[in-house]
Amino acid sequence: MITLKEVKKHPDVKVYIKKANDFLGVIGYTEHGERHGNYVAKNARRILHDLGHDANTCELAAIAGYIHDIGNVVSRYSHPANSAYLATQFLKELGMPVEDRVIVMSAVGNHDEGACDIVSPVSAALVIADKSDVHRSRVRSVKEIKFDIHDRVNYAVTKSKLHINIPKKKMITLKLAIDKEISDMVEYFEIFTARMVACRRAAKLLGCTFNVEVNGSP
Repeated sequence: MITLKEVKKHPDVKVYIKKANDFLGVIGYTEHGERHGNYVAKNARRILHDLGHDANTCELAAIAGYIHDIGNVVSRYSHPANSAYLATQFLKELGMPVEDRVIVMSAVGNHDEGACDIVSPVSAALVIADKSDVHRSRVRSVKEIKFDIHDRVNYAVTKSKLHINIPKKKMITLKLAIDKEISDMVEYFEIFTARMVACRRAAKLLGCTFNVEVNGSP
């Protein structure tokens, strides 16, 4: 079984993640580097673990979560497909079986909320973990929150936690604390509705429901 630890050590992966994040910073996007990759990897693995999936499937979700944005080194607008293409090269070098590679590739290639097909448990876990990462720590410059809605909404989120209540209710809940003095709920849903819909579709494939709770209210 190829592990996330091994993937992180691959020299190409380190460069892809750093440069992808640097390039996105130039064109004004929020943080998409190590912090984001580790967040998505951790939560994608946790979702499948709590649902009782085997260790290899959980590890594939973590790997997909960590590398899903590397395609931004090529282009932001085609980054899911680019990420999948780049991933298969170093995953093959690491000796990952083709059966596992295609699971990672399909998950990575389908993680964008604008045109994603939820095709497997790994794919579903990646989408939920990725789209739930909204927090002020992703904002590169506080100066931009007055001008950019994505920075403003992310900066308004002071706490963010993905709560997984699997045994009893089969429910996954994104719990947010939002400072409404910075951004109101209208702005949040203006840019995140498509992402929340994708999460709902992903949760359905996993046999769960997906909910959003803001400042203690559903």
